Amino acid sequence: MEWLTNPEIWIAFFTLTALEIVLGIDNIIMISILVSRMPKHMQARTRIFGLALAMVTRILLLLSITWVMQLTADLFVVLGQGISGRDLILFFGGLFLLWKSSQEMYHALEGEDETHDEPKGAGGKFIYTIIQIAIIDIVFSLDSVITAVGMVSHVPVMVAAIVVAVLVMMLAAGTISEFIDKHPSLKMLALSFLLVVGTVLIAESFDVHVPKGYVYFAMAFSLAVEAVNIKMRTAIAKKKKQQDPVKLRKDIPGQ
Repeated sequence: MEWLTNPEIWIAFFTLTALEIVLGIDNIIMISILVSRMPKHMQARTRIFGLALAMVTRILLLLSITWVMQLTADLFVVLGQGISGRDLILFFGGLFLLWKSSQEMYHALEGEDETHDEPKGAGGKFIYTIIQIAIIDIVFSLDSVITAVGMVSHVPVMVAAIVVAVLVMMLAAGTISEFIDKHPSLKMLALSFLLVVGTVLIAESFDVHVPKGYVYFAMAFSLAVEAVNIKMRTAIAKKKKQQDPVKLRKDIPGQ
């Protein structure tokens, strides 16, 4: 238990927790968008279940560190380019994100409530959504676990950081989901982020490394601009409501 009194361990724990939360933002956004298509009374349960599944996925990958690190070894070579298990997961995961984000954009713009490939009924939708969340969890958890392994050598510290990060995401997921549902333009921006993330994942699968700082800066800048737009729209709507006088009916019976 000496590691409990080691300040380096605590610094690594808080740093890794913060990184897990940052790396999990994309996961939260995608889960929120998928859950928004569920019946209202099932959204909170599906969201919590999806994040719990993400936590279990990350911990299982973490406990199989040897296997995870072997994913970076080349399985075969195509046109002089080594392809590893990690490359395959990132490539197909990126394709899935591109397809799903484009599909959600299409249905948001077309105003369709249901897709033809989605099952009917609450139970079918729940299973369909959880399957999609599971795929997303595996894709997003892979880089997260590899980052954790590269930063900290103590497995209990990594597990604790993952658990705390997911608990924080569970607390914030409901607010994020409601905010995204309330502002359609923000939902489109979030889907655009996921298109970028999907493209970056595909590029990473071909060993084309895109600095994450550029991606996060672009996201932060776009969010800041959208936050200003939302505030301006709210202020204009509030001002217009205050300026509209109350008009009494002139056609009063008996007069």
